[in-house]
Amino acid sequence: MVAAVIPAFNEAKSIAAVVEGVKQYALPIVVDDGSYDETARLAAQAGAVVVSHSRNQGYDAALQTGLFKAIELDCSFAITMDADGQHNPAGLESFKAALLQGADLVVGVRDRHQRFSESLFAVTGKLLWSMADPLCGMKGYRLSHLKRLGHFDSYTSIGTEFALRCARSHLRIDSVPVLTRDRTGVSRFGAGLKPNYRILRALAIGLFKAKAF
Repeated sequence: MVAAVIPAFNEAKSIAAVVEGVKQYALPIVVDDGSYDETARLAAQAGAVVVSHSRNQGYDAALQTGLFKAIELDCSFAITMDADGQHNPAGLESFKAALLQGADLVVGVRDRHQRFSESLFAVTGKLLWSMADPLCGMKGYRLSHLKRLGHFDSYTSIGTEFALRCARSHLRIDSVPVLTRDRTGVSRFGAGLKPNYRILRALAIGLFKAKAF
């Protein structure tokens, strides 16, 4: 079984449509990361498995919760995607196909990067790990590797630590093009210097800390 893990924080405007789109391709698992709007209720009403954090714990913690929920539900694979409508659910088919054909990790490659730090991370990823867009929120995972490691993130990596570990373990990594759509609402990642700092921090730490399994 394939799960689609969707971290969500105050995404009431978009979450129902995202879940409806995902259901025909994968089991939707929405991680309500301490939202104070109707995200959890609307996701459940649309047909998702919903796991809620009592307080906001951040993107990496939400991904970890969702991925281990997928393992608990006996899913063999999981694909992560955003709750804001930027990722087209139809794209799940390409990720599923790559995983079923033997990929250990499938990384989406976006058609655009919003910040200079994302472009720098992408260039570094391509040079060092043959991974063109490590920060893309749409990735596919063979969950047996995650189960073996026992955790997804240890240093707030913006969803990149496990991918870098896969690269350093010489696992099979496939790439899939991802067309990004305009999101609904305001980005949870914020704007200005702070997001760029967080991305550059994740890159710097990942260069030294993300080891092979």
